Amino acid sequence: MIRSLLASVLLLFALPTLAAPWPELTLQAEHPVDGMRGGNLSGLALCGKDLWAVSDRDDDLLYRLDTSAPVWQAIASTMVLPPAPTSALPWGVRMRNWAASWVRGGSIDFEAVSCDAAGNKYLVSEAHAAVLQVPVDGAPNWLKIDPGVIRQARGSGMLLHFNALFEGLAVNPSGDRIWLAAERERRGLLLIKRQQTTWDCNGGCVLLSEGGAELQPSQMPNAKAWERDFADLALFNDKLFTLERNAFRICRRDPATAVVERCWSFAAEALTEPRRYSQPFGLAEALVIDAEGAWVGLDNNGGSRADGESRPIVWRFAAPKDGWSAKP
Repeated sequence: MIRSLLASVLLLFALPTLAAPWPELTLQAEHPVDGMRGGNLSGLALCGKDLWAVSDRDDDLLYRLDTSAPVWQAIASTMVLPPAPTSALPWGVRMRNWAASWVRGGSIDFEAVSCDAAGNKYLVSEAHAAVLQVPVDGAPNWLKIDPGVIRQARGSGMLLHFNALFEGLAVNPSGDRIWLAAERERRGLLLIKRQQTTWDCNGGCVLLSEGGAELQPSQMPNAKAWERDFADLALFNDKLFTLERNAFRICRRDPATAVVERCWSFAAEALTEPRRYSQPFGLAEALVIDAEGAWVGLDNNGGSRADGESRPIVWRFAAPKDGWSAKP
C-alpha cells in the first residue's frame, strides 16, 4: 500500500504541469515591421515615447520604430562596439556560439533591450552572457559584471546549454539594478546591482531556478509538453513581468523574490489559424508593459505564418480590465 502511494506521488511530480486557465488578454492591433536588416526581432524597449528594437542577427544596429503607420518602419542606428568581454562561460559553450555565428550571422546575439529613466539603453548578449550599455551620449561599453554572477547561475543549473543562456533583461529607472532571465534548461531569474566599479549582487544573485516541462495551451495544434522558458522581462510599477513563450502567457512577479503573483494568457489571440506558424513552439521574444497594455514582439526566424506574413510582428494587447497591479 505504502509503495503504491509513493509510486503515485512520484508519477504526479514526473508529469508535465498542465496549463492553467489564465485570463485572456485582448488583442488590439498587430504591426508588421519593415526595415530590420536581419529580421528576427528579439527585443523591445519603451524609452520615453519611442519604441526601440534589437535583432539577434544584427550586432551593430539598434532600431527605433516609426509607429506612425500600421506597418512600422525600423530606423537603424549604427553602433561601434568595443571588443566583447572575456566570457565566464565554459569553452565548449563559447565554441558552439562562435560556430553558430558563421551559420546564422550575428556573433553577439542580442536578445533583449531595456532602458533607464535617463534614456541609456542596455542590451543583453546571449553568446557572451554580457550586457552592453549604450549611453545617450558617448560610446557603447560593456558592463563589468563580476564572473561570480555566472558561476552562481551555473551552480544553480542555469546557463549550461548552448542557445539557452540569457534571453531577457530589465533595468530599473535609476539604472543601478538589472534583472536577467536565463532562457531554459533550467530557466531562472537573477538580480545584479551596480557597485563602484562592477556589477554584483552582495551575496545571492539567483532569485529563481526551475526546470520541468509544461503542456502548451490547448489552442496549439498538436500541443505537447515543452521545457519551461523565459523569453523576456519588463519592469512596470515596481513589478517584474516575465514573457513565458511556450506557455503563451505574461506573469507578474515580485521583483525581490520572483514569486508569481498573477498571470495572463495571450494564446487565444496568438494561435488563431491565420497567425499560426509551422514551428511547433512559441515565437514571442520581446515584451514591454505600460499602463494601457503590453507590446509583444515575435521573432519568426524568417518563417511565414498561415496568412503568408513573413515580417517580424509586434502585437498590442490591452491591459487587463482590473489593471496590471490588481490582486488575484
